[in-house]
Amino acid sequence: MLALVAAHLVVAGLLPLVSRRSRRAAFGVAAVLPAATLVWGLANAGAALSGGVAETTAWSPALGLTLSFRLDALALAMIVLVSGIGAVILVYCVGYFGRDSPEAPRSAALLLAFAGAMLGLVLADDLLTLYLFWELTSIASFLLVGQGGERREERRAAVQALLVTVFGGLAMLLGFVLLGEAAGTYRISEILADPPRGALVVPALLLILLGAFTKSAQLPFHPWLPAAMVAPTPVSAYLHAASMVKAGVYLVGRLSPAFADLAVWTVPILVAGIATMLIGGWRALSATDLKRLLAFGTVSQLGFLMVLFGAGGRVAAMAGIAMLLAHGLFKATLFLTVGAVDHATGTRDVRELSGVGRALPGLAVAAALAAASMAGLPPLIGFVGKEAAFEAFLHGTVQNYAVAAGLLLGSVLTVAYSARFLWGAFARKPGREDTPVHRLGATLTVPVWLCAVAGPVLGIATPIVDAEAAGYAAAYPGEAGYHLALWHGLGLPLLFSAIAVAGGLALHAARARTSALAGHSPLDAQRAYEKTIAGIGRLGVVITGRLQVGSLPSYLATIIVAFILLPGAATVMSGAWPTLPPLYHAAIQVPLALVVVVAAVAVTRTRRRFTAVLLVGVIGYGVGGLFIVDGAPDLALAQFLVETLSLVAFVFVMRRLPAQFTERRPTRRVRVPKMLLGTVGGVAVAVFAIVLSGARSEPSAVSGEFARLAPEAGAYNVVNAIIVDFRALDTVGEIGVLFVAAAGVASLVHATRYDRRVRGAVESGQASPRHEEDALG
Repeated sequence: MLALVAAHLVVAGLLPLVSRRSRRAAFGVAAVLPAATLVWGLANAGAALSGGVAETTAWSPALGLTLSFRLDALALAMIVLVSGIGAVILVYCVGYFGRDSPEAPRSAALLLAFAGAMLGLVLADDLLTLYLFWELTSIASFLLVGQGGERREERRAAVQALLVTVFGGLAMLLGFVLLGEAAGTYRISEILADPPRGALVVPALLLILLGAFTKSAQLPFHPWLPAAMVAPTPVSAYLHAASMVKAGVYLVGRLSPAFADLAVWTVPILVAGIATMLIGGWRALSATDLKRLLAFGTVSQLGFLMVLFGAGGRVAAMAGIAMLLAHGLFKATLFLTVGAVDHATGTRDVRELSGVGRALPGLAVAAALAAASMAGLPPLIGFVGKEAAFEAFLHGTVQNYAVAAGLLLGSVLTVAYSARFLWGAFARKPGREDTPVHRLGATLTVPVWLCAVAGPVLGIATPIVDAEAAGYAAAYPGEAGYHLALWHGLGLPLLFSAIAVAGGLALHAARARTSALAGHSPLDAQRAYEKTIAGIGRLGVVITGRLQVGSLPSYLATIIVAFILLPGAATVMSGAWPTLPPLYHAAIQVPLALVVVVAAVAVTRTRRRFTAVLLVGVIGYGVGGLFIVDGAPDLALAQFLVETLSLVAFVFVMRRLPAQFTERRPTRRVRVPKMLLGTVGGVAVAVFAIVLSGARSEPSAVSGEFARLAPEAGAYNVVNAIIVDFRALDTVGEIGVLFVAAAGVASLVHATRYDRRVRGAVESGQASPRHEEDALG
């Protein structure tokens, strides 16, 4: 499994080489790996449905760090979407992107990298591994939505998607840490086998849900999804219909078997899911851009999926798997249809499209199959899933019936915007001439039909979906008595389906009025997001204006106060106080300490700049001497080098400054608070050092390994071994930072000299003022 994930990322890195020869061929090469992954998943379907296939790769055994993966029923369903639909969309890209499209090389590599990240996410059997791939999908989405960043709307949509999903991801990470500590393990399979309970579980689950809601565009975090429709249509079809937006749904489905009996889990999911389904469906009725219509429809369907996976029942879980597959198939079909219509006509606006269905009858039939599945018409897989969804809630408590009523209302809206899509894309509008259409190539139509045909095929071959759904639902308590099927006889679920279809068609018939009402909503989450971001910006300006006042003493005082209030106070209240240490270990420490203290006091009294610099150097050299006495010559050498270089730099600078401090001597009112703050800060640092020295009775596992392996690195000093061997790359990075800083300083020095020469030449008449303007930029 790790090899498959790594192969996606490696090939994605090599795709730009293929794009240099043929940009379209890059998409064909990229489609091979997802297709192979789908074949691998289907070949292991038997093992996945009977208990799962696990794989663990040790990363750092001594630290307990592993990469754990697991293929089970839920992961298999997601692979069908991530890899199966992903391969189809990559083939579609061959016809969608032109031969000279500047977006093609970037999109091919990023789409394959995203497919690898999603594959790692759905196979992860470790919370931290899941989080790693979770954030990789957010980064890939940011790059795919933003594309080259030439257009302002692309940049804004990409930043909005990144801010919302990463905010939720960070909250989810904290939830993962709390959940892992409460369970005593970060392995998801072990958490599901023995779910933890306790005080940490409640905040952990709420934080995890926050991450799931932001990723799957649940109310009130949903605006980022419609905004992301500025991306190319294949990107929208893959990320925002088939895969990425289902990551939050997948996470809920993964953890629900362990926590669905807790109200803190189910209540937020049911409330947010139904509200999202209704709001998304309602907003879709006013959309005039076909992609935006599908985006709000996706928001609505994601709310539906959240309800099914978060409810916690076996039948709801089976309905969730059926609708998960159905949604990926029909929504991918519809997005690809929009891309084809846009290619053929040059527009996606329902007010401009007319008569396209007569010009492109094959595309219209494929879209009709997908829209019928979305509306829940037999014999399509969408009908099977929706019947099971109604069956899951049409019994038992009042809460179940309330959820069923919410799903019915949401289904009415689904039928209405499904009809609106077909009408807007293909119908002939009264009083409008037919839209000019050009022929479409096979690469744009065959992928659409592949996804469209899968709907009726899975609807008729329901036992296949039933076996997949039963494999996942086995994790829930209860007897396996319900099976997915096209016909369960007359009953409330069938009645609800009929009401949804009739109500939706009636709502579409009154589309002029409903569209006007839906387009004038008093609540707009997008405006709320924009005001929130603007408010954060204004708050940042206010805080910066108060804190960044251009005063070094103020900055130092802020740092000292923050240290006293945060780590200092925590240390005093919860630190382990050691036994009183001896005042000194060696006699030489006493005169060195006295030199440091006397020099520090003298610095505050001197009036000459050069004397103050020398005294600061004395302090540094004295501290270096203490390092030598304590057996740390490497630290002492670094201290001596820093002090020497600092002294030289100060001397060069002071050549251009007055010999004495020219500022007026501060009044007593100013000196006393500074003296008290400095004293308290110094005492806090001393106490902090003493407490930390007694906080550890024995070395940690990491420290013990460092000490044990140091001789193997050829070092007798553990610190040296850490710097030049164990963390050599960190050291190289720090050297690189110093090199860049030195290069920057040298550039500024040379630039200053060049500017002076140019100005001198201008003043002497050897160069024109135009040369000075060019030199200064």
